[in-house]
Amino acid sequence: MQAATTPRAGSALVPEHPLEDLIRSDRIPHIWCPGCGIGTAFAATLTAMKSSGIDLHKTCMVSGIGCSGRAAGYVKLDSFHTTHGRAIPFATGLKLGNPELNVVVFSGDGDLFAIGGNHFIHAARRNMDLTVICLNNLNYGMTGGQVAATTPHLARTTTTPSGNPDAPFNLPLLAWASGATYVARWTVLHTRELTESIQKAITKSGFSFIEVLGPCPINYGRRNREKALQTLKLYRERTIIRNHADPSDLDVDFTKQVILGEFVDKERPTCIENYDKTCRLPE
Repeated sequence: MQAATTPRAGSALVPEHPLEDLIRSDRIPHIWCPGCGIGTAFAATLTAMKSSGIDLHKTCMVSGIGCSGRAAGYVKLDSFHTTHGRAIPFATGLKLGNPELNVVVFSGDGDLFAIGGNHFIHAARRNMDLTVICLNNLNYGMTGGQVAATTPHLARTTTTPSGNPDAPFNLPLLAWASGATYVARWTVLHTRELTESIQKAITKSGFSFIEVLGPCPINYGRRNREKALQTLKLYRERTIIRNHADPSDLDVDFTKQVILGEFVDKERPTCIENYDKTCRLPE
């Protein structure tokens, strides 16, 4: 089968990108640096949206502030680039206002788990019917490479030049403890597994969370003397897929071994279902 083609001014027909119908081509080239993992995670998300069979006319993407937060501006769907740390409250409002919507939150670790951490906890506790995808590049990549809530112990950043003295969040453990009904972790190297996981999360009822480990070669990588290809090599050599692993064993420590997979997959009533059962007046 031949690839579809599309005309371009002043040139011959060129192959059409398989995600052409979901990307705002007028906003390309994007801002993401060479070697960054966000583009791969973004493409996996759009691929999962298309393959899931959901109604894309009833699907929207919400992002916060940061490198990953720019994703909402590149997708050809109803999308919202929100204030710092507030992607989940905006997404919650969309879902409550129109429960028929498929709402996907795509943002970074700094946005979702530092200033936005409280919103994440309570949206998971209430089991809001959202899909939250977090690109975790272990630092504040957009604003200069400062230490984040996910920066590994002893890793160097602009604000921890001698090494981070603190322990980072274990994001799957936090999601599980808060009540998420689907929790998974992959790297951008595990693209097929990541895409299938996002597809499953989108079509599942309840609060779904997927952590995506991706390199930030310009800030985190440079300060820790780790090039993008070296990061991908770490993803290949120091990760292991272990579905249903104990969430307390899921720390990100590449000096040892990092566990990937699907960790939580359960059912419980969503926030809207509980509201309808408890608060609606009898007809």
